Amino acid sequence: MSPGLVLLHGFTHTGASWEVVSAGLGERYRPLAPDIRGHGASSELVPVDLETVIGDVAGLAPPSCTLVGYSMGGRIALHAALALGDRIARLVLIGASPGIAERTEREARQRADERLAERIERSTIEEFAGHWATTPVLGTLTPDVAAAAHADRLRNTPDGLARALRGLGTGALPSLWDRLGELRMPVTLVVGERDRKFAGVAMQMMAEIARAEVVAVAGASHAVHLDAPEQVAAIIAGLGGAPEGGVPGQ
Repeated sequence: MSPGLVLLHGFTHTGASWEVVSAGLGERYRPLAPDIRGHGASSELVPVDLETVIGDVAGLAPPSCTLVGYSMGGRIALHAALALGDRIARLVLIGASPGIAERTEREARQRADERLAERIERSTIEEFAGHWATTPVLGTLTPDVAAAAHADRLRNTPDGLARALRGLGTGALPSLWDRLGELRMPVTLVVGERDRKFAGVAMQMMAEIARAEVVAVAGASHAVHLDAPEQVAAIIAGLGGAPEGGVPGQ
């Protein structure tokens, strides 16, 4: 039987954003890529909060699986891995962080996220999708990748995204920096070579996790699974990456 695999997308994406990665895995895995609450087909599901979403992941995941998350999905995957323990055989985080450790900074981010949520509610999905594509962390996507990401965003609704930002945004979730040492499964931290911010975060995370490696994908930006889906499929399958605890080229 093929091993289980759950793929969690980022904010404004849907499970469809994993299609090329899933295709690259062939029959090696049985990938499940749900639309997280507030997104795509799950836009109208409520409540949208961490506890409920972890419950969704728990209901979907087989008894032993690889859990993969990108950006917002990576934060959720990290929380889920701590909650589900031995059910998660391996954790792969792409462009993800454990959150904001400093309380006042996290509260400031939550206020900023609330302002953004209000802006989303005043926008059409077409208007917000165009605005979100210009954020610095996504501004380096190639035209083809950016077009695919834009089409995926149009599967969402403003109200759903606003609920997701309020319930699952960086400001809403507690920091996990002080819990990284509890992770016992192998953890692969995937970053794009051009995503310097999250490359630095990944190196800090690796220092706190017992069985961690950082894999930097050449030429990729923040959305590594969109920029380099074949490489990400190989990393998930254990066919590519760096030796444990290493970074390619370093």
